[in-house]
Amino acid sequence: MPHAALSAGSVAVITGGASGIGLAAALQFAGFGLRICIADLGEDRLADAAAKIIAVAKGGRDDVMTADVDVSDLAAMSKLAADVRQRFGGCDVLMNNAGIQVSTSALGPRDNWERLIGVNLWGVVNGCQAFAANMIASMKPGLIINTGSKQGITTPPGNPAYNVSKAGVKAYTEALAHELRNTEGCQVTAHLLIPGFVFTGLTAGDRKEKPAAAWTPEETVAFMMQSIEAGDFYILCPDNDVPRALDERRMLWAIGDVVENRPALSRWHPDYADAFAEFVKTK
Repeated sequence: MPHAALSAGSVAVITGGASGIGLAAALQFAGFGLRICIADLGEDRLADAAAKIIAVAKGGRDDVMTADVDVSDLAAMSKLAADVRQRFGGCDVLMNNAGIQVSTSALGPRDNWERLIGVNLWGVVNGCQAFAANMIASMKPGLIINTGSKQGITTPPGNPAYNVSKAGVKAYTEALAHELRNTEGCQVTAHLLIPGFVFTGLTAGDRKEKPAAAWTPEETVAFMMQSIEAGDFYILCPDNDVPRALDERRMLWAIGDVVENRPALSRWHPDYADAFAEFVKTK
């Protein structure tokens, strides 16, 4: 198995588990023999996803649980943790994957900012704070995967609230990993999933067919499994358009704005277009 927690009989809780990467992970984990709880919004969506998981779960329906939960609500997430303990005895694998994408600018709208950060950032914090203490106390191998984004690292123009939320997930998960490895007796590890372009409901827009540049959720989860087996904290996924080498140059340029005291987001500044293009070519 890629991780000791991913063994038959263990319990996985996946937020945003009714579709996309979350559902692909649930199906993969169920194939390993884990018992699965998917948390998402929408009873119909959850029922459809559960039927797919039940079809591959070793124990069928008995091994699958669904929960209609708003991850931005700490009380709801705490209740979910209690419900999972009652049903399955605890949680061994926590994947905080729920995410939304709504339009924002630096100046608003305020409601969209609060909604997006509530799900994308507070949802991750709430999930960890609801589940992690008992995972640590169990003294068993445990796995926490938080879904971030390359936009939380390179922070491109277009949707600053999304960038802020995912930058927060990165910083939070780094702090979590540090705390876990410095907690005596703790066998829980944390990992930051950084997907590439993945064709999901979040990214599809009006498109019905997967663009050639995009990976499927299943490809992303397969890469995640390989990275966890390798012990990686940063699970930096490529796609069919952007290889890892290009991601690395973009990220190095982004931190270079600070080191070199360039204008903010200089990658998109016309005065730096040629310099960035040349930087990408170098190693």
